[in-house]
Amino acid sequence: MSVAKNPILAGFYPDPSICAVNDDFYLVNSSFAYFPGLPVMHSKDLAHWEQIGNVLDRPSQLPLQDAGVSRGLFAPTIRYNDGLFYVICTNVSFGGNFVVTAENPEGPWSEPHYIEGADGIDPSLFFDEDGKCYYIGTHANVDGCRYDGDYYIYIQEFDYKEFKLVGKRVEAWNGALRGVHWPEGPHLYKIGDWYYIIHAEGGTGPEHAISVARSKDVFGPYEGCPRNPIFTHRHLGKIYPIQYVGHGDLVQAVNGDWYMVMLAVRPTKGFTTMGRETFLARVIFEDEWPVVNPGLGVLSDNLNIRLDEWKPELPETTWPNVSKKYEFKEMKSFGPEFMTLRAPLTDSVKFDEDGLLLKCGTDNLSGTGVPSYVCIRQDSKFFEARATLYTDNLMMGTRAGLCLFQSEGFHVRFEITENRGRVVLVNNGKEELIAEDALRESPATIIMKVSGTSLSVYSLNDRGMQPFVRDLDISSLSTEVAGGFVGCTVGIFATDGDDREEPVFARFKSFSYERFEPVIKD
Repeated sequence: MSVAKNPILAGFYPDPSICAVNDDFYLVNSSFAYFPGLPVMHSKDLAHWEQIGNVLDRPSQLPLQDAGVSRGLFAPTIRYNDGLFYVICTNVSFGGNFVVTAENPEGPWSEPHYIEGADGIDPSLFFDEDGKCYYIGTHANVDGCRYDGDYYIYIQEFDYKEFKLVGKRVEAWNGALRGVHWPEGPHLYKIGDWYYIIHAEGGTGPEHAISVARSKDVFGPYEGCPRNPIFTHRHLGKIYPIQYVGHGDLVQAVNGDWYMVMLAVRPTKGFTTMGRETFLARVIFEDEWPVVNPGLGVLSDNLNIRLDEWKPELPETTWPNVSKKYEFKEMKSFGPEFMTLRAPLTDSVKFDEDGLLLKCGTDNLSGTGVPSYVCIRQDSKFFEARATLYTDNLMMGTRAGLCLFQSEGFHVRFEITENRGRVVLVNNGKEELIAEDALRESPATIIMKVSGTSLSVYSLNDRGMQPFVRDLDISSLSTEVAGGFVGCTVGIFATDGDDREEPVFARFKSFSYERFEPVIKD
């Protein structure tokens, strides 16, 4: 028996969608304005996950010019039908709702097929037993919104070979509770004789919840479950360690067991810096209604997965790996876990026998261009990130170092410029110099150590770790303060305040990320 540890995907992995093909599970998440888009995860047992690629890994698939970090790709759905994988998603910045397909979930995926007439967000596909396919999505009340989040869920037949809507559109459901805000993230299933709509409502914050409706006909009328919402943590108060639960998707394992993936957050003292993460729950059906985590009613830390006779022998560790160290001289390209903002850094990155050359670009982290920033997701409340870089070629106006990035308006940088180390906090778009001191070593190792909402910054030399800043409050890098839909990422960057004829490249030797256990004080 495997044990899934929640969250099954730690860090910024929101809006999960899952499908099963025989004994393989595939999962995708929203990625907003990061490139590449829509990470693809694979598992044999719902406990051990590996990223096998990204759905949108070519610029032609993913236009994100000038998109804010919380724009771009919203709420994908992954499905499988007749030898082909389908991912349907919304690019709120360019083009709207689209479908891509692949024979192999690792890719390559097709160019986007934009769906004419598919307004709104959060699309999903359902392949029925009779060969028909249906589109389900959400859009604003056609009679005019009476309040923020006055949305409807609609269903329409979808020609999945021509990628177009056909037939009538039916306003199938507008949420379980009276006057509900943001009925969204709908998925459609047929289980037994019933069609089910499972959807989120209440907004992706403290009131988030999962509700369900059912009908004997795909177009309705739909009746709500008398126990709606069927899953939420909104009644548990701000002290509860897991909050904002919602946006669920069902999957059935080969042994017949049902599970649901969903998003939730783990705040620290009321502040969420890692964003919305992916959690797992068991589902049973009673009176032909789904019951989530029966007998418990909340997300559990651990979940026993009864797939022993189908799963291979797997290591005890689950997602994610505790530490990641990247020696750039040993690499020829970045792995699928690495991201940039809005577009790939095709001409800005070079690997050689000495490490990584990262162009000092003129786009900076506070704008909506394509800064020279290469990052991974923050996946723990307690971690240490290190970068080792050569500083002797960083001339006036150029800066390179480490960044903990929530958004254009909220991030913190440890940068080296002209033999000086600087810690800069960007809060609501305003830069504040927190600390500055000489830093002449080359190569220099710089360190960010995060403990919840506290950041300490160090350099490393032959005398050990030299502090630049201790216990800087970074609660501003949280969803509650900064807003938006993303969690923090951490990575290396290089910028140049001058537009030079001959660009300057910062040379990085290595980058590492390691979790640590917090010290509990008496």
